[in-house]
Parts: sequence; structure tokens; C-alpha cells
Amino acid sequence: MTSLPRSLGGLVAASALLLATACAPADEESDTASSGDASAACSVDSLPTVEKGTFTIATDDPAYEPWFSDNDPANGKGFESAVAYAVADRLGFGKDEVVWTKVPFNTAYQPGDKAFDVDVNQISITDERKQAVDFSAPYYEAAQAIIVLEDSEFADAKSLADLADAQLGAQIGTTSLKAIGQIEGAKQPRVYDDTTKAAEALRNGQVDGIVADLPSAFYLTAAEIDGSVIAGQFQVEGDATEAFGLLLEKGSKLTSCVDDAVESLREDGTLADLEQTWLAESANAPVLK
Repeated sequence: MTSLPRSLGGLVAASALLLATACAPADEESDTASSGDASAACSVDSLPTVEKGTFTIATDDPAYEPWFSDNDPANGKGFESAVAYAVADRLGFGKDEVVWTKVPFNTAYQPGDKAFDVDVNQISITDERKQAVDFSAPYYEAAQAIIVLEDSEFADAKSLADLADAQLGAQIGTTSLKAIGQIEGAKQPRVYDDTTKAAEALRNGQVDGIVADLPSAFYLTAAEIDGSVIAGQFQVEGDATEAFGLLLEKGSKLTSCVDDAVESLREDGTLADLEQTWLAESANAPVLK
């Protein structure tokens, strides 16, 4: 009487084993198919770029050092130009398939359709901007810096508190402009259309200092504003490190693919190498607490 249940039990067990064995390859095939689908979606032929077969990258004019070189984004020199071409390469676009277009900084992150695939222009990733546009994973993290003339009373500042009563300025729409608000006692900041005009205001004594991201500050003090120094660097409020990302149209179908490209450049050390090549000196500035 016991042999029948054992036979049925053996049959059930065997059937279960056969079922599990039959299912395993299907699961593996499913995983492989998902991976293949993702890769196919990010192939050059599948990417929904503004112009088929080309990758259109926007930035401002002028394009400043050390992010670009000689105001020529297409030469591949400067940190952001190099990063942009590296991202394009990971997506499968050759250098001759990259097209540059000029877009003013303060219009790039406004809502609406974009005539570019990505914009690279030291654009900080913020929750407010993310309401209107997409951002890639960060390709660079930066501090803010205060530039003053070397004979300024603020040149020897040791803390942000030492900048109380200073008249500061920055480019419109930038995190640098917003960061001035965390300097207690500083006067209402003066706003400029671009960094060139802010630098001119400093040279002419219209402001005590200007605020810019740290790498830009190094370039401005070295090449643009004679007799200027970096009083110090500081992080944006709350010690949250400021991060730059590639900007895309809100809901862009390119975002995930650009994300993957940036992350791959981080993982294999390419971003670190490019940072060392173009921005190495930026770490050497006193920190204002």
C-alpha cells in the first residue's frame, strides 16, 4: 500500500525537477534579452537625437577656460569639451559626428523643447532645475570661490564671516549667485549677464569680489583679472557638494543612455584622468568656513 504514494511522490519530484530545469534557461534568456534590449536602445541607430546620426551639444558663448580652450568647444580641449567628446564616443558617435551649438547659460534650463541633445556648461544639478529639464549623472563636483583684488580689505579673509559688508557679484542664474546669500551680512549681490562682465566690474572697483565655481576662479585670476586673488573656496549651503550634469530636455529618451555613458566614464577612471589633466590646480585654495 505504500508503494503507490512513493511512486507518485517520485513522479512529482521528477516533474518538479524537469520544470525547474526547463525554466532556468528561459530566465537566463530573459535576462540576456533585457540586457540586449537596453544595449539596442542606446545604439547610434536607435538614439532619438535631434539630427539623425549626429550628436548635438550646446554650450554658451564665450566658452571659458578651463572648461574649454580658445573659446572653441569643438577642439576637444578643456575639461567639459573633453568630457563631452568622451560621452559622445561611449554612445557611438565619432568626433566628426558631433555638432556644437551656442545656447546662453540662463536659457538652457528653461522649460520647453530643446534644439540640442545635451548641454554642457557648468550647470549645477538642482531640484528646481530638474522640474524643467533632465540631468545626467554628475560628471564633476565643485566648490564656489570668491575672487577679490589683491589689495582688497577682503583678500585676507579666513571665514565667510570676514566677508560681511562686502559687495559681491556673480553671473545671472548661477549657483554662484545663489551662494552669496549664505554669506551673512553681505550686501545685495550685483548680477551680470556673464562672467566677463562680472570680471570687468571687479576690475573697475564696482564690486569688492565676484563669486564663481573654483576652476573658473583659477582661470580668471590667472588670465583675466590682473592683480586678483582667490580669497577662498566654500561649499554651497548645507555642505552639499555642488555637482555639474549634462542637461537634456525634460523626459528625453536619451537621458538613461547618457547616464550610462557618464557612469562608465566614472567607473573606468576616465573622468578622474580628465579632471587631473584640465583641473588639477583647482584643489589648491584656502577653505572659508
